[in-house]
Amino acid sequence: MQGTRARSVGIVAGLVAALAFATSGPVVKPLLAAGWTPGAAILVRLWLGALLLAGPAAWALRGRRHVLRAEWRTVVGLGLLGVAGASTFYFLAVDRLPVAVALLVEYTGPLLLLGWSWFRTRRTPSRATLAGAALAMAGLVLVLDVTGSLELDALGLVYACVAAIGNAAYFALTARPIALPPVSLAGSAMLVGALTVTLVALVGILPVAAPRVQVTMLGAQVEWFVPLLVVGAVPTAFAYGVSAVSVRLLGERLASFLALMEVLFAVLLAWLLLGEAPLAIQVLGAALVVTGVALVRSGAASDGELRDGTPEPVLPPVREPART
Repeated sequence: MQGTRARSVGIVAGLVAALAFATSGPVVKPLLAAGWTPGAAILVRLWLGALLLAGPAAWALRGRRHVLRAEWRTVVGLGLLGVAGASTFYFLAVDRLPVAVALLVEYTGPLLLLGWSWFRTRRTPSRATLAGAALAMAGLVLVLDVTGSLELDALGLVYACVAAIGNAAYFALTARPIALPPVSLAGSAMLVGALTVTLVALVGILPVAAPRVQVTMLGAQVEWFVPLLVVGAVPTAFAYGVSAVSVRLLGERLASFLALMEVLFAVLLAWLLLGEAPLAIQVLGAALVVTGVALVRSGAASDGELRDGTPEPVLPPVREPART
């Protein structure tokens, strides 16, 4: 019963996080159209997220700094790959590729996790898992409406592939059964990611331009900092914190496929906020994604991927430093 309740909480948390993540596109799009570069938006987003997560992360840790020190490798890896790497290389890919193509390549991350688990354990995933993965990815192609003649930049595809690796690393590292609370892991990794992107921007790899402009948001003219405050709070601090809890409860495989719902929510938000109505083929794709995620969930049980419902795993205690 406890495990069922925990899985239900994990699924709800994953859906809430996906919805929160999906707000970033419609909110930031007017700012980018007004002259902001993706690099500037990423910098502000990550620093605001790190600041907003600092309090909850410290509260969840409750002074147990020795746990943070013991898990520093996971924190640094998640910050470099799952936060800085995934977001930076995705925006670099978008600069050279159509957004739909960049998204499609990045969201092959769940397939990379599935393949890595297959290779590492030498255990073939269940038929439900494989069928669900195929349906979800086919649905994603339809939702993103990747049609027509596309001129694909080779370097852009490389960037998108690196973003996919970062996407997979986020779920793999967040799902690790460690003593560090999920919110503390998300907050500390966010700080590492913000510092990393700042360094990349300082050396000139990531162009930064942040003009003081007014943008249209929900039909009203607002100052440039309004959408940034929203994107720093909702799809960054809140979304990463809630997502970390979901991944810890569900495991990397199911959580990563559940995260595909972000694309569906983004289409709906673009419809509601920007007037971009979805096409019939996108509705069909959405149905395939939902069906695929449901199959992956059922297959995860037989594959042994679902958590047992314990919020924090029982681990060998980390030795307290000697007190003087």
